[in-house]
Amino acid sequence: MDSQVLVALALSLVGGLSTSLGALFVILNQAPNLKMLGLLQGFAAGLMLSISFLDLAHNAMNSIGFLKGNLWFFSGVIFFAVVANFIPEPTLSHSSEVKGKKNKGDEGGKDMMKKHRRQVFFSGIITAMGISLHNFPEGMAVFLGSMKGLRVGLNLALAIALHNIPEGVAVALPVYFATQSKWQAFKLATLSGFAEPLGVVIVAYLFPSSLSPEILEGLLGSVGGVMAFLTLHEMLPLAFDYAGQKQAVKAVFFGMAFMSASLYFLELSLPKDMSL
Repeated sequence: MDSQVLVALALSLVGGLSTSLGALFVILNQAPNLKMLGLLQGFAAGLMLSISFLDLAHNAMNSIGFLKGNLWFFSGVIFFAVVANFIPEPTLSHSSEVKGKKNKGDEGGKDMMKKHRRQVFFSGIITAMGISLHNFPEGMAVFLGSMKGLRVGLNLALAIALHNIPEGVAVALPVYFATQSKWQAFKLATLSGFAEPLGVVIVAYLFPSSLSPEILEGLLGSVGGVMAFLTLHEMLPLAFDYAGQKQAVKAVFFGMAFMSASLYFLELSLPKDMSL
């Protein structure tokens, strides 16, 4: 294996495995109550929406044009809207209904809690999928940066590492709440970070040098559409149900602001002729 590829792979592992640090913050504390979970789901939804609209879709429209960028984005939305029709999911239930059933008996309360846990676990899987798709182009960026020089690659890997820690929290938290398993939460958050070194491997060996940048940007725009649909269809209803609409909306915008700031500082670490 080429030494430059090995360096890029090592640097991408530093960035990717920082999701494990986020998971550690979660599993070293007690699982949150439903209201706190709702707030953190809102925060995670804000992260996902910021990545989708202000990163992937924005870059696609800047690179291949407004019309083409939108067509790719909404093709991702439509694709996953069709797929979602075939995905079984538990129905949402309001917290007042939960309390009412708990008052009727322990059995009803236990059944409702199982439904909540299934619902939250599904949300954690969705977050892991979205963040993995987001981490993939970051691996590509680390590879290209390391080709320009070790200093550029190292700066970029460290910036991505800081940027990925809250993503690890967003993945591990719902999984820990749903399964009560620290290992499952840590494992899923860590696996979501492995998309980054995978991006290095694919860029280095699998993609032909003649791959059209327009197609690549379009595919990433479609990923943004998929993530936007997943967030609005699955994560926001959970946040509203558990934390209340007003508090959840605040958490969403806080998550968006946090990710936007993170993307801004990450962009500053890139060379002028590169972008995520």
